[in-house]
Amino acid sequence: MTKNKRVTLAVRGVRKLDTSVALITYLLAELESLKINVKKLYLDRGFFNTPVIRWLQALDIPFMMPAVKTGKKGGIKQFFKGKKSYKTTYKITRDEDDSVTFDLWIVCKNGKGKRKKHGVQYFAYVTYKITTNLDYIYQDYRKRFGIETSYRLKNICRIKTNNKNPFLRLLFVGISFLLVNIWVNLLWLRISRKRKGSRLIYRTLFTLKQILAFLSQALQRKYQVVESIYLPSG
Repeated sequence: MTKNKRVTLAVRGVRKLDTSVALITYLLAELESLKINVKKLYLDRGFFNTPVIRWLQALDIPFMMPAVKTGKKGGIKQFFKGKKSYKTTYKITRDEDDSVTFDLWIVCKNGKGKRKKHGVQYFAYVTYKITTNLDYIYQDYRKRFGIETSYRLKNICRIKTNNKNPFLRLLFVGISFLLVNIWVNLLWLRISRKRKGSRLIYRTLFTLKQILAFLSQALQRKYQVVESIYLPSG
């Protein structure tokens, strides 16, 4: 995510034996080959584990992820108290020689009846070298939800198939992400204009479905459309 552009830079098929650390290492290596520096890494709660946190700290990459709310008395849930957000530290120990200590930010928000939730809601974030203040960290992490938006856009143009071949299915996923990237780039270069401090993007004038319709029309003109089938006589 940069300059109001959200694109997919790398896709990796996940195998059963792949570890979270291996996946992150692969994706970061892809970014390095593109000469892209990571200012801040947003991860989902699926990466909340000791090896990942320790590895990212060793790489010295600023990151943020939600902590999994474990434990009834101990664990992360022990910090869910009071009505004021605060910072603390927490140590996870799996055994004598396997532990990690990290910054833990606890954010308190009032549900106010949204999504049928009332009273104080607690959000816990693992952070490393994050300069965002407590009042903004909740909104800051919401930037990661753009990944889900990218998934939804990808599904609009993903080729549908019953084929079980994982390599073919991954290829179709990759093509769909590529189409979304092309659309984002066209919006930035052709369907926008500069303004002070940012760029005004006219997304409603050129939607993803429109570019797919244009591609469909171009393919139909090139390869023609079969409208009828004639059975042989006799």
